Amino acid sequence: MRRKIKDIINFLKETMGHLNTEDKKKIFAEFGGSAVNTGSTEAQIAMFSQRINHISSHLRTNRKDKSSTRALLKLVGKRRKLLQYLAKKDIVGYRSLIEKLGIRR
Repeated sequence: MRRKIKDIINFLKETMGHLNTEDKKKIFAEFGGSAVNTGSTEAQIAMFSQRINHISSHLRTNRKDKSSTRALLKLVGKRRKLLQYLAKKDIVGYRSLIEKLGIRR
């Protein structure tokens, strides 16, 4: 019985688009320098971008989902603030991050 429950939970996680820990570690390793450097500005922006892309795809099919719309707007605002901070701190890193993530700005 427990095996079935775990299988159902894993299936739901995969279909809902949540990132598992391995995917998060890959993102942190690519943008933060190492898999354990989760607090760097670049890594946080990359995680926000991943979540924004996921919520945007969800909203394409569920247009009236107001709570997801609000969550998307809050994430975009957080990412914008971090991008402004990074632009002040390191303009070269900012430009390379924008290019890697494909963010139009």
